[in-house]
Amino acid sequence: MTAGRVIRSFAAPGTLLWGLATDGKHLWMVDEDTNLIYTLDPVTGTVIRTLTSPDTLGAGLDWDGRTLWMVGYTAKLALQIDPVTGRVLHSINLPSTDSPGLAWTDYRLWISDRAGDRIHELDAVTGRAIRSIASPAGQPAGVAFSKHTLWSVDQDTKLIYCQDIASGQIIRSFATPGSFPADLAWDGRTLWHTDYSANRIYQLSIT
Repeated sequence: MTAGRVIRSFAAPGTLLWGLATDGKHLWMVDEDTNLIYTLDPVTGTVIRTLTSPDTLGAGLDWDGRTLWMVGYTAKLALQIDPVTGRVLHSINLPSTDSPGLAWTDYRLWISDRAGDRIHELDAVTGRAIRSIASPAGQPAGVAFSKHTLWSVDQDTKLIYCQDIASGQIIRSFATPGSFPADLAWDGRTLWHTDYSANRIYQLSIT
């Protein structure tokens, strides 16, 4: 297989998709026009259920094993969301006024910062800044975490990057399938990716 090869793709519900997450069984995505969070079948794209987004501009999305985390772009908050009721359980301040991407791992959040060209690591409980690394390019959007590596997609270069968490070194990169990359999600084997202009969800090979 070739890195970045499209395994499957399907049209997203709604018209302005952004955030994307996987819980191992389903996909979750948020749409900025309908203001809904959708649960999707990852094979067919069929809508299983919906929740009302707690922010009018829901962006980056991730799953922590029990709950959803979402960038509330209007409120400038990272929101922990009950996946059954849609209720906000917890929130922390975003590190920037332009932070569209979010990834969760081990009670830490990795959040992109387009204004500062950085990706920040925050304590998911307290919001305390732990550290930050330089983004691979100038417009980091969606991020996803995989073991000791961080995936990010850049809206300027239209590339998906894999970085070593410890050093920040770029391990590899490959082109996005669309022209307006938005978010990323890692399912343990492949990357899932949303494209804003195409309004499509892609499953991508990384090898």
